[in-house]
Amino acid sequence: MTDINARVGRNLPIAAGVGLSLVALIIATLSFNRLAFAILVALVMIPAMWELSEAFGRKSIHIDPYTASLTAVTIVMSTWFKGLTGLAVAVGVTIPILLIIRLRSGVSSIVADSTATLFSILYVPVPISFAVLLAQPADGRARVMTFIAAVAMSDTGGLFAGALLGKHRIAPNISPKKSFEGLIGSFIFSIGIAGWLYAVWMDHPFWQGAILGFVATITATGGDLIESALKRDLGVKDMGHLLPGHGGFLDRLDSLVLTAPFAYFIITYFVSP
Repeated sequence: MTDINARVGRNLPIAAGVGLSLVALIIATLSFNRLAFAILVALVMIPAMWELSEAFGRKSIHIDPYTASLTAVTIVMSTWFKGLTGLAVAVGVTIPILLIIRLRSGVSSIVADSTATLFSILYVPVPISFAVLLAQPADGRARVMTFIAAVAMSDTGGLFAGALLGKHRIAPNISPKKSFEGLIGSFIFSIGIAGWLYAVWMDHPFWQGAILGFVATITATGGDLIESALKRDLGVKDMGHLLPGHGGFLDRLDSLVLTAPFAYFIITYFVSP
């Protein structure tokens, strides 16, 4: 176990425990009331935006964590109540307000600070809001859990296949542990589970879920690599330390964030509301 922990770069028992706890919390909110799931996503945005603010601060780039967190919560909840229109309006209204607020600090570093602030909004709350859109239909719980399962199985397959068989690195300068062997494991796990859940939970053909699994593997891997590149540039190992075995909330969200819009399109296209 110690050798496996070293190869994957995390304490697997602790990481598994935290991961299962998060999944249980998501299932509980979806089962109780799908609005509760939207509120959970909105609340998670607060530590996520604080983590980005602190990380960019290492490069003397300022993102105000209070306004960024409030904006993220507003975008997520507007999406829940008004759908895609709410998402578009919330982004269109809050971004100019954020830029105006930034003027209070003067012109020094305004380009860098404003760009980082806009990036933080477009990088986290906007794409993750599509997970909230997935939860809106009557079968929203099945849609969200299928999306999460596809991403989780991609991560799991890549983790174990990479640890046991990984030799050929995908991007050694960005993420030394990611390998093509791990990527193959990600495809197998994600395609298999997503296809099975499509058949069992949504009563649709396996191949439709397989498409979700295939796309989710690409986007989840891309999201992980983007996050790794950001951390290397900002000089941090993890975005935070609130989740033992994982790092911060952004370290756990990276794959989900990039996948959510694609999952929304694929599931909505194949499964009518």
